[in-house]
Amino acid sequence: QVQLVESGGGLVQTGGSLSLSCAASGRTFSSDAVAWFRQAPGKEREFVAVIWRSLRRVANVVAGRFTISRDSAKNTVYLQMNSLKVEDTAVYYCAAGNRFQSSPQDYDYWGQGTQVTVSS
Repeated sequence: QVQLVESGGGLVQTGGSLSLSCAASGRTFSSDAVAWFRQAPGKEREFVAVIWRSLRRVANVVAGRFTISRDSAKNTVYLQMNSLKVEDTAVYYCAAGNRFQSSPQDYDYWGQGTQVTVSS
Protein backbone atom coordinates (compact mmCIF):
# COMPACT_ATOMS: atom_id res chain seq x y z
CA GLN A 1 0.00 0.00 0.00
CA VAL A 2 1.39 3.36 -1.03
CA GLN A 3 1.37 6.09 1.57
CA LEU A 4 2.68 9.65 1.32
CA VAL A 5 3.07 11.65 4.50
CA GLU A 6 3.72 15.37 4.54
CA SER A 7 5.20 17.19 7.48
CA GLY A 8 6.75 20.53 8.32
CA GLY A 9 3.80 22.84 8.00
CA GLY A 10 2.99 25.46 10.57
CA LEU A 11 2.55 29.14 11.31
CA VAL A 12 5.20 31.61 10.19
CA GLN A 13 5.40 35.35 9.73
CA THR A 14 5.75 37.09 6.39
CA GLY A 15 9.28 36.76 5.11
CA GLY A 16 9.93 33.60 7.08
CA SER A 17 10.82 30.10 5.91
CA LEU A 18 9.48 26.60 6.23
CA SER A 19 10.66 23.26 4.93
CA LEU A 20 8.08 20.64 4.04
CA SER A 21 8.85 16.95 3.75
CA CYS A 22 7.04 14.22 1.86
CA ALA A 23 8.00 10.72 2.89
CA ALA A 24 6.81 7.68 0.98
CA SER A 25 6.18 4.14 2.07
CA GLY A 26 5.19 1.26 -0.16
CA ARG A 27 6.70 3.01 -3.15
CA THR A 28 10.16 4.14 -4.23
CA PHE A 29 10.31 7.75 -5.36
CA SER A 30 13.41 7.37 -7.48
CA SER A 31 11.51 6.78 -10.73
CA ASP A 32 8.48 8.90 -9.90
CA ALA A 33 7.56 12.43 -10.63
CA VAL A 34 6.82 13.94 -7.24
CA ALA A 35 5.00 17.22 -7.04
CA TRP A 36 3.78 19.70 -4.50
CA PHE A 37 0.38 21.30 -4.87
CA ARG A 38 -1.46 23.69 -2.60
CA GLN A 39 -5.04 24.60 -2.01
CA ALA A 40 -6.30 27.70 -0.27
CA PRO A 41 -9.88 27.96 1.02
CA GLY A 42 -12.31 28.52 -1.82
CA LYS A 43 -9.66 28.05 -4.48
CA GLU A 44 -8.68 25.22 -6.80
CA ARG A 45 -5.67 23.05 -6.16
CA GLU A 46 -2.62 24.82 -7.55
CA PHE A 47 0.65 23.43 -8.84
CA VAL A 48 3.73 24.50 -6.86
CA ALA A 49 6.71 22.38 -7.92
CA VAL A 50 7.69 19.03 -9.39
CA ILE A 51 10.82 16.91 -9.50
CA TRP A 52 11.55 13.93 -11.73
CA ARG A 53 15.00 12.43 -12.05
CA SER A 54 17.22 15.46 -12.70
CA LEU A 55 14.39 17.72 -13.82
CA ARG A 56 12.74 20.31 -11.64
CA ARG A 57 10.11 22.90 -12.28
CA VAL A 58 8.45 25.43 -10.02
CA ALA A 59 5.42 27.59 -10.61
CA ASN A 60 6.11 31.17 -11.62
CA VAL A 61 4.33 32.46 -8.52
CA VAL A 62 6.93 30.81 -6.24
CA ALA A 63 9.99 30.91 -8.51
CA GLY A 64 13.04 32.24 -6.72
CA ARG A 65 11.50 31.55 -3.31
CA PHE A 66 10.67 27.82 -3.27
CA THR A 67 13.00 24.94 -4.04
CA ILE A 68 12.15 21.28 -4.51
CA SER A 69 14.68 18.57 -3.79
CA ARG A 70 14.92 14.85 -3.19
CA ASP A 71 16.81 12.55 -0.83
CA SER A 72 16.63 9.17 -2.53
CA ALA A 73 18.23 7.37 0.40
CA LYS A 74 15.39 8.57 2.63
CA ASN A 75 12.74 8.23 -0.08
CA THR A 76 11.72 11.76 0.75
CA VAL A 77 11.03 14.89 -1.28
CA TYR A 78 11.36 18.35 0.23
CA LEU A 79 9.95 21.77 -0.46
CA GLN A 80 12.03 24.60 0.94
CA MET A 81 9.94 27.74 1.16
CA ASN A 82 11.65 31.09 1.73
CA SER A 83 10.40 34.67 1.75
CA LEU A 84 6.91 33.46 2.52
CA LYS A 85 3.96 35.69 1.78
CA VAL A 86 0.45 35.79 3.18
CA GLU A 87 -0.81 34.51 -0.17
CA ASP A 88 1.24 31.32 0.30
CA THR A 89 -1.20 30.28 3.01
CA ALA A 90 -2.76 26.97 2.00
CA VAL A 91 -2.83 23.25 2.62
CA TYR A 92 0.18 21.78 0.85
CA TYR A 93 -0.04 18.32 -0.67
CA CYS A 94 2.58 16.08 -2.18
CA ALA A 95 1.70 13.70 -4.97
CA ALA A 96 3.46 10.98 -6.93
CA GLY A 97 2.98 9.88 -10.50
CA ASN A 98 4.86 8.84 -13.61
CA ARG A 99 4.62 12.03 -15.67
CA PHE A 100 6.52 15.28 -15.29
CA GLN A 101 3.38 17.37 -15.31
CA SER A 102 1.71 20.17 -13.39
CA SER A 103 -1.88 18.99 -13.47
CA PRO A 104 -3.33 17.21 -10.42
CA GLN A 105 -4.98 14.71 -12.76
CA ASP A 106 -1.56 13.35 -13.69
CA TYR A 107 -0.84 12.14 -10.15
CA ASP A 108 -2.01 8.85 -8.72
CA TYR A 109 -0.95 9.04 -5.09
CA TRP A 110 -1.55 11.85 -2.64
CA GLY A 111 -0.67 12.71 0.90
CA GLN A 112 -3.13 14.05 3.43
CA GLY A 113 -1.76 17.58 3.31
CA THR A 114 -0.06 19.90 5.76
CA GLN A 115 -1.27 23.38 6.67
CA VAL A 116 0.98 26.36 6.02
CA THR A 117 -0.19 29.67 7.45
CA VAL A 118 1.70 32.90 6.84
CA SER A 119 0.71 35.82 9.03
CA SER A 120 1.30 39.49 8.29
